[in-house]
Amino acid sequence: MSGHSKWATIRRKKEATDGARAKVFTKIGREIAVVVKEGGPDPNNNAKLRELISKAKSNNVPNDNIERIIKKAAGDGDKTNYESNVYEGYGPCGVAVIVECLTDNKNRTAGDIRHYFDKYGGNLGTTGCVSFMFTRQGSIVLDYTGQDEDKLMEDVFEAGASDFNIEGEIIEVTCEPNDVMKVAESFRTMGYNVVSAEDEQVPSTYTALTDEDAIRKMRLLLDMLEENDDVQNVYHNWDMPEEPEED
Repeated sequence: MSGHSKWATIRRKKEATDGARAKVFTKIGREIAVVVKEGGPDPNNNAKLRELISKAKSNNVPNDNIERIIKKAAGDGDKTNYESNVYEGYGPCGVAVIVECLTDNKNRTAGDIRHYFDKYGGNLGTTGCVSFMFTRQGSIVLDYTGQDEDKLMEDVFEAGASDFNIEGEIIEVTCEPNDVMKVAESFRTMGYNVVSAEDEQVPSTYTALTDEDAIRKMRLLLDMLEENDDVQNVYHNWDMPEEPEED
């Protein structure tokens, strides 16, 4: 999930390091299965697969899992075919939402997504209804361990990135969307711990919610979308408030 606010970034680091890993593995596994069937199981001859293997490693997917997914997708016994679909709509109070899916049953997925929007005060729209408010951008999250900011700036530009921002215990680096894996690998070579590396849809404007019921429904909508195995990515322009810390 990404709203591209600092709280979304902090949550992204938390998700990359706790029980949400299983969901991450499932979602990346589907992407790998698709590109293996399209271009073969050899990453030397399949550039998309090579990038996804880097993405999987950036998200701490074990090598054994990656190899197992590739072998299964390349085998004759795997008849599952995933189709890419993008849904656009509005959450409570007009929050713009983009949902990227990989599914083996388009009707099931479309029904699920529509149900979530209807249930939590939103509505599913037509293609292009909100995507014009977003721009694709590369985002890399690094652990921040007190690096000198001048040295960090040098490393960011040396790696081929365009900018960075420090939020609490993490560094969020931005770059061109097609350069994400190359830039992430440069940071690893420099000794940084890469928490995640992905290209995202970044909103040009944000929507704040002040009504408590709307905030509750928006959180539930995002949670339901993220829990659905067919959903790969969710992007929105909600200016998320800080979540209260748990005791």
